[in-house]
Amino acid sequence: MSELEQSELKAVLADLVQTNHRLTRVAAQATGNTDSPAMWRTLSALNGAHPMRLGDLAALSRVAQPTMTKLVSGLVESGQLERIPDPADARASLIGITASGVNNLLRWRSELASALVPLFADLSQAEIATLSGAVQIIRDHIDP
Repeated sequence: MSELEQSELKAVLADLVQTNHRLTRVAAQATGNTDSPAMWRTLSALNGAHPMRLGDLAALSRVAQPTMTKLVSGLVESGQLERIPDPADARASLIGITASGVNNLLRWRSELASALVPLFADLSQAEIATLSGAVQIIRDHIDP
């Protein structure tokens, strides 16, 4: 890749990240949901992943461990997360998402998408296909 191509890619990726954050905020505001974005990030991080230690979850979510401890405690209390004994260390536990947490996360994602439909209702099939292709390209590069 040439220096010019790298520069163009860098600019596009920066715009993509910024636009994604804005899109998420617009959708969240449109739903009127007042739950913490950190809660949704935590559930998303654990959805489809193996249970993990609290410190690893805090690092993944880019929050301090005391913040994650408080967040996890609330989500465990509400039945969306569970503490699982760590088979590698009897003194520790792992944090995993429950079926209730998965269902709540899927409902939230559906609410977000529904809130955005009016903003994109004028897209053509070709534009929808372009967005779908872009999503797949991103997934292919960031999903392990």
